[in-house]
Amino acid sequence: MRRKLYGNSIQPRCDLCANGRRSSDGRAVLCEKKGVVPLYHSCRKFDYDPLKRIPFRQPPLTEYTKEDFRLD
Repeated sequence: MRRKLYGNSIQPRCDLCANGRRSSDGRAVLCEKKGVVPLYHSCRKFDYDPLKRIPFRQPPLTEYTKEDFRLD
């Protein structure tokens, strides 16, 4: 089996599907196959679209001082 982008363990959700798009209020998905469905709904027509994935925000970098780089 070929490895999918971002892993093989992606949960099917309509907000990540190539057949749907989010509604203007962001609380539903407008699906070409099923009509209006909730965000976390899934069906057999699920086709993962990696461009719809919203990555998690990275934690801020820690601040370093000159003492952190001193050799004793």
